[in-house]
Amino acid sequence: MKHKHADVIHAYADGAEIQYRNLQCSTPNWTDITEPSFCEDVEYRVKPKPDVYKSVSAVIDLRHFDLAMIPLANEYLHTANLGLTFDGETGKLKSAEVIS
Repeated sequence: MKHKHADVIHAYADGAEIQYRNLQCSTPNWTDITEPSFCEDVEYRVKPKPDVYKSVSAVIDLRHFDLAMIPLANEYLHTANLGLTFDGETGKLKSAEVIS
């Protein structure tokens, strides 16, 4: 029979950061843990990667209706006009905002 926390134990052995929460507590929030004991009555998970926010300059060439995204390596050449938030786990775009 597979251990209840087998997947998280393997991830921990491979160097993943782990979090735990005890639903019996009054505030069952996810908390970082450096040496988990993997108790049966506690929940564990691999710590989710944080979202990534990038400021970019979008330049539209109206002659060809092309859109170019320029990372802001040099803010003197281009001013950010878009803020993009990517999901830390999947890398997919979560939201976009126009920066005025």
